Formats: sequence, C-alpha cells, structure tokens
Amino acid sequence: MSDAKIHDLIIIGSGPAGYTAAIYAARANLKPLLFTGMGDGGLQPGGQLMITTDVENYPGFPEGIHGPELMERFRDQAVRFGTEVVYENVDKVDFSKRPFQLVSAGTTYLARTVIISTGARARLLGLANEKRLMGFGVSACATCDGAFFKQKDVCIVGGGDSALEEANFLTRFATKVHVIHRRDALRASKIMQDRALNNPKIDFVWNSEVVDVLDNGGNPPKVRAVVLADTRTGARSERATDGLFVAIGHIPNTDLFQGQLDLDDKGYLKVKPGTPETKIPGVFAAGDVADSVWRQAVTAAGTGCQAALAAERFLEAEGH
Repeated sequence: MSDAKIHDLIIIGSGPAGYTAAIYAARANLKPLLFTGMGDGGLQPGGQLMITTDVENYPGFPEGIHGPELMERFRDQAVRFGTEVVYENVDKVDFSKRPFQLVSAGTTYLARTVIISTGARARLLGLANEKRLMGFGVSACATCDGAFFKQKDVCIVGGGDSALEEANFLTRFATKVHVIHRRDALRASKIMQDRALNNPKIDFVWNSEVVDVLDNGGNPPKVRAVVLADTRTGARSERATDGLFVAIGHIPNTDLFQGQLDLDDKGYLKVKPGTPETKIPGVFAAGDVADSVWRQAVTAAGTGCQAALAAERFLEAEGH
C-alpha cells in the first residue's frame, strides 16, 4: 500500500457535475481519475441525461441535443484535457484517514481529494413499459420536458408538493393535466393544493394507480394511453393521454457514504452552505447528490466547477 500511487483527485460519478469537475481539474493539471459507474445496479454512466432524448434547455445548443450525445461531449472534453476515465463502480470508500481509500473491482485507489457526484435517480413506478418509453412520452422531469407537450393532454403521478408544482408548470404547455393519486387526499402543503385545485387546466383522478403505459406501436414509439387500477375495487380502465410524468420523488445515490458523511433527512449529502465542502476536509460533493431542490444539468455542472476549484485550492494549501 505504501508504494501505491496517490491521485490528487478522484471523482465518483459521470453526469454533468462529475464531467465538469473533471474538465476543470484536468485543465489545472490535477490528472483526475473518474469512475463512471456501470449502470448495473450502481451508477448510471452519464447520469440521468442518458435516459433523456431531447435536451433543449442546456445553454449553447440552440437546436437542442440528445442527452446521451451531450454526455459524450462532456466526456470527450474531459478526456481531451487528461482525465482518466474508469468504467467501473466504486464499491467501498474510507474517508477516515488520509490519503482516502476507494475500492473498485477489488483494487484499492488512494486520493488526496475526492469529489462525489453520484447524482440522484427518479423514483419510478417499476413498470416495464415505463422504462421502455422513457423519453418517448414518459418523463420524470416536467421542467426538462414540459415544452415538448404543447397543446397536449398529459398525466402526472404523485400527490406531494413536487407533483403539484410540476402539474402547475405543465399547464403552461399542455391543454389538460390529470393528476393521478392513489388516495382521495393529497400529501402536499395547503398552498400547493389550493394552487392546483384552482387551476382550470388541472383535474384529479383519485384512488387510482398507473399499472401500465401503452404506446402507438410506431418507430419511435409514442405514449397513447395509461392503464389505471382503482385502488379500492381493483377495476381497470384505459385513459388516453399524450404523456406520463412520474413525480413521486428522487433517491440520492448516497448508500456508499452512509456512516462516513452527513446526510439530510431525505438522504442527500450535506455540504456547508454556499460551498461544495462536506464535513470531511478534502471531500467535496457536486450535483444532484447534494441538491434536492433544482436537479438540473446546468446547476449540476455549475457545482462540478465549484468542487474542482475547491479541490485545487485545497491541494495548493497543502503544498501539492
């Protein structure tokens, strides 16, 4: 172990935050090592944009760009400046001593600084067609995809503040938004309930759950309907719709850091306000893993930049 190479910086995660951190760190000659994850129960390489078709709100692409292509460009830019990309999961970390230790595929890596950009994943319904039609009428982000549903009829699943906020947002584009909820009462705050209940473009489908999503059989496919089950009787019905938005929460990818870093009550990494710093000096967090509010590619990229600059300054202060 004493002869093992000590990396100035290791980055865990390869979405907009991780790749942006890698670009900045590589240009600062830190020679970062970045673990992408493998998508097999671990991290999704490239983050949530890899399951997004058209991205129209990332600056610099006036005609829009496919999510996977955008992430390829991020990766290629990071590699161009000297990032070493490892297509593996990080299985274990030890932040209790310096240098930090990370284990991947049975190999231990040492690092003076670490940036965690493992992101968060949308909590989904678990339906086979939901996954297959993601980006083809199924979405987990109204802010990202709402503009694709102008003059369309859409459904949204959920009953909390996020669901109602997204339902209200969707009414800027859709002609009608149907909120599908398992119960006959909402979990959302009263102000959000009042806003949604008083919006003429929103109606509520109570005591119902989505049990399937149907498409038109085209190539590429498009959502044409959802199958609903009554939670009281089990009776099934089909509702025609142009899109299905799932708004039942997000799950931060923080299992790897349980017991080593502080998490908030939703499981997101805690950072010092206005900084990417965790409670352990030299360990930084960027992107959705530390952001339960905004969850956008551009905000994730911004915090990736912050984390890389913070790591660079940390290393400079230590004389590296």
